[in-house]
Amino acid sequence: MNRAVLNFSRIFVGVLFIFSGLIKANDPLGFGYKLEEYFDVFHISFLSPFATGIAIFLCVLEIVLGALLLFGFWSKKVTTGLLGIIIFFTFLTFVSAAFKVVTSCGCFGDAIPLTPWQSFSKDLILLVLIVYLFINRTKILPVTQNPGQQKAGLIGVLAISVLFSIYTYSYLPVLDFLPYKVGASIPDAMKIPEGAAPDVYQILYKLKNKATGETKEMSDKDYLKTEIWKDNNWEIVGQPEQKLIKKGYEAKIKDLVISDASGTNYTKELIENPYYNFLVVAYNLKDTNEDAIGKLNAMTLDLTEQFNIRTVLLTSNSAQDAGVFSKNHKLLAEIFYADAVPLKSMVRANPGILLMKNGVVVNKWSFRSLPSLEKLKAAYFNK
Repeated sequence: MNRAVLNFSRIFVGVLFIFSGLIKANDPLGFGYKLEEYFDVFHISFLSPFATGIAIFLCVLEIVLGALLLFGFWSKKVTTGLLGIIIFFTFLTFVSAAFKVVTSCGCFGDAIPLTPWQSFSKDLILLVLIVYLFINRTKILPVTQNPGQQKAGLIGVLAISVLFSIYTYSYLPVLDFLPYKVGASIPDAMKIPEGAAPDVYQILYKLKNKATGETKEMSDKDYLKTEIWKDNNWEIVGQPEQKLIKKGYEAKIKDLVISDASGTNYTKELIENPYYNFLVVAYNLKDTNEDAIGKLNAMTLDLTEQFNIRTVLLTSNSAQDAGVFSKNHKLLAEIFYADAVPLKSMVRANPGILLMKNGVVVNKWSFRSLPSLEKLKAAYFNK
């Protein structure tokens, strides 16, 4: 019985750590953005420039520790490492849940969104299992006692996890779980279906009795049902509080608004363009790859002249900064503006490129993997 429990704990924890690490390693930039949220909450924003590097390190660490636990190699060191990690993350998710500082933990990336309380519950289960493994660490048997094979296993897992993380960082996630994935219709993702359930709210009033000084809190329904409003001794104090009771249907894309420098909304015009068009996403012009911008500028000229294809650059920078950037780089693309959050979700690159047609994402690339003009012509425009 004890052996069965030990094996179950080892396999469950090992597989979950590998899965969690791989899901985040599939999108290290996205995990880095999530870490930046935590850095801001805990007032350690000086770490933000290193967020992506820290994200890749944590992904690799999870995968390696999970694999070594399954292999049974160096059980004392591995269980100690797992215990340290899970104590840290259990504390982190508890703080996030209790104080509502981060709405989504990012434990499984965008593949399986968890609320902070769900994530905390998951970490509590893992904590119990890992404590059990730590107590029984000497009973974990390795699949091989050969030191050379053990080192080879470590090097192999380490190399695969590092290379995979670097690949997805450089050339976009292998699996895209975001609403702007290839084949997605952005206009459809922004719509709320007819008849979909709306959010349900409750209005809370704070009441005070002018005669006795007694105070109470009452919902809007109870306020009307009890007819307390007829009693002149009771008065509403302060502003009513609106509380979400039940979450209704939420559009997959709810925060995308594209405007020009004057604030005019161009979202519908740009997103629903019935012809091929390029969206160049450079959410932060200060950090964007300038060599890539130069190459895209030359491609924009050719595509406009040969195929009358509209190319726009989307950024979250100010119109003033974008104007200076455009002048310095002699940009041919039109510049429009949107919040950084949806731009980061559109494509995990700076700059990244979306090929759109009639609101559908035909394809998208990191600036490192954008095909040549000739390949684009053959694949899309000469057909």
